[in-house]
Amino acid sequence: MKKTNITIVLTIAILVFANLVSKQYFFRLDLTEDKQYTLSDATENIMASLENPITVKAYFSENLPPDIAKTKNDFEEYLIEYARHSDDNLIYTFINPNEKESLELEAMEAGINPVMINVREKDQMKQQKAFLGAVLQLEDRKEVIPFVQPGAPLEYLLSSSIKKIAVTDKPEVGLLQDYGQATIGELAQVKTALDVLYNFKSVTVNDSVAPPENIRTLALVRPTDTISAGTLKQLDTFLENGGNLFIALNRVNGNLNNTFGSAIGTGIEKWLNEKGLAIGSDFVIDAQCANISVQQRQGFFNFTTNVAFPYAPIISKFADHPSTKGLDAVVMQFASSLKFTAKDSLTTFTPLAFSSDNSGVLPAPQYFNIQKEWTNNDFNAPNQVVAGVLEQTHPNGKRSRIFVVSDGDFPVSDGQRTLQADNINLMVNAIDWLSDDTGLIDLRTKGVRYRPLDKLEESTKTTLKYANFLLPLVLVIVYGIIRMQINKNKRSKRLEENYE
Repeated sequence: MKKTNITIVLTIAILVFANLVSKQYFFRLDLTEDKQYTLSDATENIMASLENPITVKAYFSENLPPDIAKTKNDFEEYLIEYARHSDDNLIYTFINPNEKESLELEAMEAGINPVMINVREKDQMKQQKAFLGAVLQLEDRKEVIPFVQPGAPLEYLLSSSIKKIAVTDKPEVGLLQDYGQATIGELAQVKTALDVLYNFKSVTVNDSVAPPENIRTLALVRPTDTISAGTLKQLDTFLENGGNLFIALNRVNGNLNNTFGSAIGTGIEKWLNEKGLAIGSDFVIDAQCANISVQQRQGFFNFTTNVAFPYAPIISKFADHPSTKGLDAVVMQFASSLKFTAKDSLTTFTPLAFSSDNSGVLPAPQYFNIQKEWTNNDFNAPNQVVAGVLEQTHPNGKRSRIFVVSDGDFPVSDGQRTLQADNINLMVNAIDWLSDDTGLIDLRTKGVRYRPLDKLEESTKTTLKYANFLLPLVLVIVYGIIRMQINKNKRSKRLEENYE
């Protein structure tokens, strides 16, 4: 009896000790192929720097189709990891708004609107209202994630939202104006991404107005007017003091209505050429390209067709560089070639983005023949450089960097359409790199990989279907024959024993 009591006491003591140790030294193993749930150093630094607790209210519906329910599970897994690295400064709760009308109202008032999804129930398709969003709050500051897109980079979504409300003193990044450049409104998607770390605002620089002293990175996007010599001198002084520039420039333009494209100049191309970077007055054409919609007429009928347009290259070849790491595809239109011409050792150029192996260049001006049947002979100049960074060492010892993209429109939206994600990522990553803040670059392109099942041939499907039906029957018959043979052998053995 005494041994039994001692065993019980020891068991309880071991369980209590194990519970205390596990609470103090809790760990989990991430066995996913791409370490999906392992937080980056940037995220761990963000969580470790929190001084006050952040609350997360996750509004997710229950009983969702498996592919959408996985988004909720992934979101929760991330929150567990975030809480673990936050020193108790992240508190989260999950709410199912479909349970009560009051919870639905609460979610919608917070800025999370439901989406309609298709679900199968009893062999019938029906639509179901689903909530997939979250609200993060730190003191009186709030950030809303209105919809968590399945497959989205969840770590970037959470880390950027936390940093947006946790960082109050953000450095400024200036968008140059007054020369027909793209406005803040036309760069709305870029601004949304940059506002995580910076205060992205319009600034004026001209003959008599220098860049603000507190700004270390300026962006010049799609200028259309000639930039004065005085403004260019101000930019030279800005660079000599260690400033950095992001330039997205059109050297050619095109009009699809009159199917004609020509060279244009704003003075920036000459200014860059003096520094050793020549932007060609040419069109980069690529067999790997986007489609455009073309109106056609056949008889009495008008119809729209999609036609491959080599003047809109899809750039998918990038150098191994922080600003382009993880990028998949950037869609450009009327891009030009970049060539490095500087001879001195104080200036270097790093090519960062290239056209495909099946590409070429055409000099401006050009008429666009939409009906042209392109051949491999048209794409005889592969791997044209369309983006890169020019670095200079100045006489005062300071270094400056100019990130150049030879398409001024790639990050610009007309408000009617959403741009390709990597079009935004390229500009935002470039500004992060120019500003020496690359912590979130890797996270922007870290998503859940899509791994579709291999598509089977119809003959293979038929074979598998019949195999699935017949194989169990065959196994049952074989099992029956084996059992029958075993029983027969047993009976024969018993008869032999009886005769003996």
